[in-house]
Amino acid sequence: MVSTDWKTDLRQRGYRLTPQRQLVLEAVDALEHATPDEILSQVRRTASGVNISTVYRTLELLEELGLVSHAHLGHGAPTYHLADRHHHIHLVCRDCGNVIEADVGVVDDFTAKLRDTFGFETDMKHFAIFGRCADCAAKAGPEPDPAGA
Repeated sequence: MVSTDWKTDLRQRGYRLTPQRQLVLEAVDALEHATPDEILSQVRRTASGVNISTVYRTLELLEELGLVSHAHLGHGAPTYHLADRHHHIHLVCRDCGNVIEADVGVVDDFTAKLRDTFGFETDMKHFAIFGRCADCAAKAGPEPDPAGA
């Protein structure tokens, strides 16, 4: 559920936690990785008059304020989740669609190499790696050896 810390945070920045903002935050919290359309469906359970443009504007504001974050977990619309105090990367199973949140620390060597080699600072909170989860990999069996050995 939406904490009072968010209400305080919004007020300190000159914003109110309007009913629409609260409903969008609660939907993002409940759904975890949700598209704007999924968030709208959840919000409309309580407030049928809310439209998609309100959801998009609210998500944009909440992301600007650091309360929600988005990631691109496929070819469709971005998905939104609550902005954690720590960043994470998304491991997306191409077979079952499961999304695993991994601490960004697991890619420290990779991001250090990008920084050292290219001077490139990464934004890992939008990062998704696609592959197979452990369950789907076990069902599929071993990958064929490309060298044919």
